[in-house]
Amino acid sequence: MSNDDGKKTLGVRGGGSRPGNVKQSFSHGRTKNVVVETKRKRVVVPKTGSGKPGSNPALGDPARRPKGISDAEMERRLKAVQAAKAREVEEAAQREADEKAREEERQRRREEIEQKEREEREREEALKAKAEEEERQRREAEEAKKAAAEADKAARAAPAAAAPGEDANRGAKPVGGRLKAAPTNERNNNTDRDDRGGRGKGRDDGRRSGKLTLNQALSGGEGGRQKSLAAMKRKQERARQKAMGGNQQREKVVRDVQLPETIVVSELANRMAERVADVVKALMQNGMMVTQNQTIDADTAELIIEDFGHKVVRVSDADVEQVIDSVEDKAEDLKSRPPVITIMGHVDHGKTSLLDAIRNAKVVAGEAGGITQHIGAYQVKTDSGSMLTFLDTPGHAAFTSMRSRGAQVTDIVVLVVAADDAVMPQTVEAINHAKAAGVPMIVAINKIDKPAADPMRVRTALLQHEVIVEQLSGEVQDVEVSAVTGQGLDELLEAIALQAEILELKANPERAAQGAVIEAQLDVGRGPVATVLVQNGTLRQGDIFVVGEQYGKVRALINDKGERVKEAGPSVPVEVLGLNGTPEAGDVLNVVDTEAQAREIAEYREQAAKDKRAAAGAATTLEQLMQKAKDDKDVSELPIVVKADVQGSAEAIVQAMEKIGNDEVRVRVLHYGVGAITESDIGLAEASGAPVLGFNVRANAPARNSANQKGVEIRYYSVIYDLVDDVKAAASGLLSNEIRETFIGYASIKEVFKVSNVGKVAGCLVTEGVARRSAGVRLLRDDVVIHEGTLKTLKRFKDEVSEVQSGQECGMAFENYDDIRPNDVIEIFEREEVTRTLD
Repeated sequence: MSNDDGKKTLGVRGGGSRPGNVKQSFSHGRTKNVVVETKRKRVVVPKTGSGKPGSNPALGDPARRPKGISDAEMERRLKAVQAAKAREVEEAAQREADEKAREEERQRRREEIEQKEREEREREEALKAKAEEEERQRREAEEAKKAAAEADKAARAAPAAAAPGEDANRGAKPVGGRLKAAPTNERNNNTDRDDRGGRGKGRDDGRRSGKLTLNQALSGGEGGRQKSLAAMKRKQERARQKAMGGNQQREKVVRDVQLPETIVVSELANRMAERVADVVKALMQNGMMVTQNQTIDADTAELIIEDFGHKVVRVSDADVEQVIDSVEDKAEDLKSRPPVITIMGHVDHGKTSLLDAIRNAKVVAGEAGGITQHIGAYQVKTDSGSMLTFLDTPGHAAFTSMRSRGAQVTDIVVLVVAADDAVMPQTVEAINHAKAAGVPMIVAINKIDKPAADPMRVRTALLQHEVIVEQLSGEVQDVEVSAVTGQGLDELLEAIALQAEILELKANPERAAQGAVIEAQLDVGRGPVATVLVQNGTLRQGDIFVVGEQYGKVRALINDKGERVKEAGPSVPVEVLGLNGTPEAGDVLNVVDTEAQAREIAEYREQAAKDKRAAAGAATTLEQLMQKAKDDKDVSELPIVVKADVQGSAEAIVQAMEKIGNDEVRVRVLHYGVGAITESDIGLAEASGAPVLGFNVRANAPARNSANQKGVEIRYYSVIYDLVDDVKAAASGLLSNEIRETFIGYASIKEVFKVSNVGKVAGCLVTEGVARRSAGVRLLRDDVVIHEGTLKTLKRFKDEVSEVQSGQECGMAFENYDDIRPNDVIEIFEREEVTRTLD
């Protein structure tokens, strides 16, 4: 192969090695020919159709393949190589996309930084321009003031000299005693340009001309803050509507705002029908940094109301209850209602059994131990068709307060007295409750079928309590009945009906309902449930009501038979569902118009109750607190947590617990409530080391697990006797054992000896009883106790003895005491501990 100059050069032809000449050039024109040998790399290309029949050409020549590798293996390897190459391509594409995204993000950040820098530079330039403009205006003002002063001075010096040149120099400014020409066109142009950038001189509406730039917004024109663009647009829109005679600004409505002692800011804005933001702004302008959820006092709220142009109507917090209708009913609206009869009497005198016989249902079977545990309300229809409402109150002494509530809502009291047991303490309590409530009484002498029955004895015993029955020329009806045989039940119902006719019981069923809570409980699945006896009006499903410190909406009404009803009229007992909390037994239920009213009344009552409790605590003086703390040091407490099925039972248990104890031991109820025992109860009990007592309730699974882990004892009861007895026994265990002393002998000291390693030893004669080594001793000198301790030694002659009988001599030495003298008397006594119990 040759080049253009005809000289041979290195070339490549064919395959294999071949020789060639290379001409090397050196400095100074020297050259040298060198023989070189070139080799070409051999490339092996598989021939088509080579290998075994049926082989895959893509897998290569089987003959050149490593031993032990089949076609399938080669194919698998080839696929793996191809998959790896595909993954590499995908990864490269993904890396490229990620790099592109990162580059875009870096570009975006650079643009943001540049934008911020530009804005910062513009802001600095605007501030600098504003400062320069203010400085220029200040200098011009000073120059104008100085020029005016000099001109005034020149005018006083030559008053007549200014007249000839007045026209020629009109518009000029006196500077330094000379007249200065008016500003040039260039200065005027600058002024016009400045005016266009800010506000126009000839305009008085404060609008901007042209676009609002950043410099203008920051400079603020004339050194003040400009309105925003949105404000300018609103102003222009108002001006346009005014020019077109459109909607004018409506006249402000002046409202009478009811103002309590304290009010929330948002509620104040709502009552004024103003925006909350405006009210908060007005408060901040008055120096109060508040939010819409904070409470302000009435004086501050009055200032805000007057600022907004409304009228203030001061009301008391108690005025919220005025929404409860207390209007007297008209005579034509009143209609007859069933009487409410309360069964009262002593324990086990047959109250529930008597009611059971009247209504033909086994109520007593559902009560533990045959004792009525909480108030029940039932309706009974007589043979004549009239309805009677019965309240069955418990007869146990612990339920005194519940019986009192029963007497407050009742019309007639049926006093049940057992003919074989006569008048008992709780019978007297029932009589007192009935008299305090001012309701008529009917005496039912029960268990007349028993052989030991003596009705006349009952009538005579009632005379002691000013209850005179008709058979003894009195006014109180008495009926002999038997709940077992049914004897006298019809006469009892006739007596009740007769008494009801005399009372002429009436109510207005068309007004808003009002009733009394007979019982309340927290039911699993149904929530708080209240047994309500409707006294006036009609309670309907969907009514909004307030009861005590709770409120709610009637979700369901259930009568005494367990049936759902739509409404309940006067003297009808129903279970009410839909409360937000468990009310107290005896609370009054009132139906109101709106839920807001109900909530407001409930919150007011709750706050009033808190204030009352706080006031009771604050009334304690420091001396009283110190005395109480001092007294409590010597008093042992048994803390307990009580959970019951109904509110009345819980209160009765707490009252019973308060009666247990004396000056040394008392029972403290940490918490009591209605419903199942929960984990919070277990936590409280663990923190105080108290047991949890459940009355007709059980602990849920988390509470049981927690109690097992924390070692809290849970006890279940269904009869109140057992609960009270167990607590009394536990409280008795806190009593310190009583120490009793028994005098067993006296000894007279005849002589005192000094013995080495022992000290002083008294030679004594036992004058009375016996002297024992293990007993305690007192040293009497002139019948005054000067030492009390134990004996170190008791000897008879030289022997240590355990006791010395009367009339014998012995030697005694006191433990750690040597001041003994002849004629002193030693008193020997023994102590024993006696376990005490609460009565």
